Formats: sequence, structure tokens, C-alpha cells
Amino acid sequence: MTTPLPVFRLLLAIAAGLVLTGLPSPSRAQNIVVMVNGDPITDFDIEQRSKLDQLTTQKTPSRQEVINELIDDKVKMKEGKKFGVDPGVSDINQSYEGMAQRMRITPDQLTKSLESKGVRPETLKGRMKAEMVWTSLVRGRFKEKLLVGERDVAQAVQAQTGDKLQIEGTEYKMQPIVLIVPRGSSAAFLETRKKEAESYRARVGSCEEANSLFRSTPNATIRDSVTKTTAELPEALRKVLDDTPIGHLTAPEMTKNGIEMVVLCSRKPTMIDTPKKREVREKMYQEKYEKTQKAYLDELRKAAMIEYRNR
Repeated sequence: MTTPLPVFRLLLAIAAGLVLTGLPSPSRAQNIVVMVNGDPITDFDIEQRSKLDQLTTQKTPSRQEVINELIDDKVKMKEGKKFGVDPGVSDINQSYEGMAQRMRITPDQLTKSLESKGVRPETLKGRMKAEMVWTSLVRGRFKEKLLVGERDVAQAVQAQTGDKLQIEGTEYKMQPIVLIVPRGSSAAFLETRKKEAESYRARVGSCEEANSLFRSTPNATIRDSVTKTTAELPEALRKVLDDTPIGHLTAPEMTKNGIEMVVLCSRKPTMIDTPKKREVREKMYQEKYEKTQKAYLDELRKAAMIEYRNR
């Protein structure tokens, strides 16, 4: 997972109302500085990226830092084409519009704001495209390498907090069943339905049998399966599910919808998630991603034909 473009810093910079600088004249900025695999980087490209970087980071990058960024983008784009990763204009425009929405402005307002700082929208779109390509490449090619093990996460959390955590829980897969009882039904009818429910409990031994039975039973319905973990269920319901054999129905319960039961399709151990675990997992993933993408980019740069024309 790459670090996203700092949208909010960009928004703050735009909102700051810097003095209108106007756009540089392309005719004076087309001097080629670097050739990357036969693709040029010009003074104009460097000037534009410098302004964009300054806008998004609130820092003034050195000329060489900007040149390195642009070289990286060229290398990433070439590798993307090699593997068929090449977002179209509509994809880039959609991402651009999404950025504007997150900033609570229209795409036209974003464009005008960029231009007021001397940045062409194509400069931002070019950077966005390179990052889209690169994220897709790294995640796609190194998917297995980037996996973060749940036990590694739990151990890291425990090491940080010093507490022994409950790292395992139970995952329940179930399907709710309703035997419809119309409003105003007599006590005798309700009693009959309760007996039917008990009869069904004795007959059903699997989720497949429950689906076959209740999808063809008049005045009864079986809903789509739902999956819940220990952390998502109240203790009373967990106890009921723990005491119910797999494939069987829970005891009937009268609700506003009718007589309800649940067929328990599966019950298996699972890892319990917590905010702290999510934070640690994200950090561990980010560390793996950064290490992997850096090694990948270094390899590509070594193989690239990079020719400086004028420094």
C-alpha cells in the first residue's frame, strides 16, 4: 500500500490563496535535460514537478530530487506497459475527480486552483498515473511476499503492549429461518407453528437440507447466510451457537416476524481483530511494501538507459 498523495496538504496550500504566478511558457522550457529509455525529461517537466512537490509537501525540493522523481516515473511507466498495466484517460480523470470530491471542490475548481499556482493539471495527472501503475505492479507481482501473518501481528501487538492478548475467537456461519405468523393469529395457530418448528429441528441435519426444505415450504423463508465472529455477537447468542451442533437449528424464538430459528452452517476458530491489531498490521504491511518497492525500483533503474544532456 503506497503512501497516498497528500491531498489535504494540497488542499491547504490551495486554500492559502498564494499569489497568481501564471504558467511558464512551454517554448522556453523544452530543453531536454535527461533521456530515460529514449523518453525525454525537459526543463519544463522539472519546473512543473518542482511546483507540484512544493505545493504538496510545503518544502522546496532540490533540482536533482525532482529529476530523480521524474526518472522513477518514466521507469515505472515503462515497466507497467511491459506487463500491460496502462490506465486510460478515463481512469486518470476518475481519480482526479475523486481527489476533487475528497477536497469538497469540483474538478474545474481543482484545475483552476492548480493553475493559479502555476501547475498544469496534466502534471498532477501524470504523477497520479505513475503511482497507479506502480501500486498495481508491486501489489500484483509481489502479492505473496507482502502478506502479513496474523500471528506475527498478534505477537507484535503483545510485544508493544506487554499484555497477553486473546488472539483467537470463533467464526460462525449461519442462516436465519422464519416461519411466518400473521398478525392477529390465534393462540392455537401459534402453538401449531411451534410444533412445526420443533418437527423441522428434528429433520434438519445440514445447511443443504435446510435450504432444500425451507425454500419449498409455504409460509416460511430462509435468508442468505451471514458470518459473524465472537466479537460481533452478544454472549448469550454465542452460547446458543456453541451449544448447537453444526447443521442443526437453534431453538425456536417468537419475534415480530414470526417464529425464528438459525441453522448453524459452520463454526471454526478465527483471529479476532482489534483497532490496535489493524494499526500494527497496516504498519507491518507498509514496511514490507516500502522495502519491496524500493528493491524493485532500484533493479529497474539499474537496467534503464539514463542519459543526462544538460544539468
